[in-house]
Amino acid sequence: MPSSGSGGIGSEWRARLSASGADALYLHIPFCARKCAYCDFASWATARGDALSRHYAEALERQVEEVSHLGLLAECETAYIGGGTPTFLGEALGGLVRCVTRCAPRVCELTCEANPDSLSDAVLSDVAAAGCTRLSIGVQSLCDAELSELGRLHDAARARERVSVAVASGLDVSCDLMCAIPLQTADSWQATLEGVASLGVGHVSVYPLQIEDDTALARRVGDEQPSWNSPDTQASRMEQAQSVLESYGFRRYEVASYARLPEKECSHNKMYWTGRPYLGLGTGAASMLTAEGYKRLLEACPQLGPLPEGMARARLKVVSGREEVARGATLSSLAFEEEFLTERQAVAEDLMLGARLACGLDAGLGTYARELLGPCVDKTLDRLVREGYLDDALAPTQKGWLLGNELYGELWDLAGDTGTATRRST
Repeated sequence: MPSSGSGGIGSEWRARLSASGADALYLHIPFCARKCAYCDFASWATARGDALSRHYAEALERQVEEVSHLGLLAECETAYIGGGTPTFLGEALGGLVRCVTRCAPRVCELTCEANPDSLSDAVLSDVAAAGCTRLSIGVQSLCDAELSELGRLHDAARARERVSVAVASGLDVSCDLMCAIPLQTADSWQATLEGVASLGVGHVSVYPLQIEDDTALARRVGDEQPSWNSPDTQASRMEQAQSVLESYGFRRYEVASYARLPEKECSHNKMYWTGRPYLGLGTGAASMLTAEGYKRLLEACPQLGPLPEGMARARLKVVSGREEVARGATLSSLAFEEEFLTERQAVAEDLMLGARLACGLDAGLGTYARELLGPCVDKTLDRLVREGYLDDALAPTQKGWLLGNELYGELWDLAGDTGTATRRST
């Protein structure tokens, strides 16, 4: 087995736990024209032109500049502006994109989420000129009745037209689709998949609908799980998506993600799945930083408090509301929820997330895990292969795709004592 020194095959993974900055940046926009029936994200229906959204975007710009001055964005490679509905910001979105490209000059992929109803020609042109390289458009369905049930503002014709215009702009375009939704049939799902695949997009993400508590949809369906959202229906729809999209030249590279070419894969999301540190700003935004990155952020956020002894990774969530973010002049005004992981927990987490990828678990990560966690790693991996969750290359099988929670749980359990240190900073 290679040593754990600088020349070992697992050394790259150890280096990730000593990085001093973020490889990826996420900015959360919590505004929407209307709240969708299924949505439990940090987002709120807001009147168009409301001053709060403008002040919020300006506050995010100040915070991006502040973390840049701390050196946290010096090695940042990807950025993602999500929501909510970033395109709801109108011209303020272009200003935010410009701020990111100025403060994180090494970013080579910058994604903006968009909804068809708010993706105007002016917004599209402005974000492209500002440095956006990629759009992720929330299509969800190409059936008007299904879109209405979900509470979406656009119809199928608007979705097709906006996606086509985005593709023609030269930006990389991804479409989000949702399955196991009200009124959906195998035939309507087929039509949605084929319709989106034929529009020339390079990437498609497919998600089974999760009926979340305290949403309009949950109140509508009550306590019983409807047949259109049963586990069998979800599995059937996901298998159908794989079949249709592969017939159009897409390749599944992650449990819910398909790309026509490797260069069309979402580099930002792959940061999450491969243990790379990331920084999130905006209400509800999450970060995952190394101990060194956390200490650097602490310079501007004394409210966080010192890193607990023996912890190698910090997970943060901004719990300040949108009004608090908009009013705050600096990072020191933010409140966070914090969770800290030991090195054992961090490597188990990386194994769990890596099992989402079609390429299988990285050899360097496997070596690092064996060095740190011992023989239990090979025992667990061998059992997962025998039980059909992983193949001999340690890549997820069809069973592993469909029963991911079981697979991920087994890998997380390698950490042993999974208790983590948590606190709330104000």
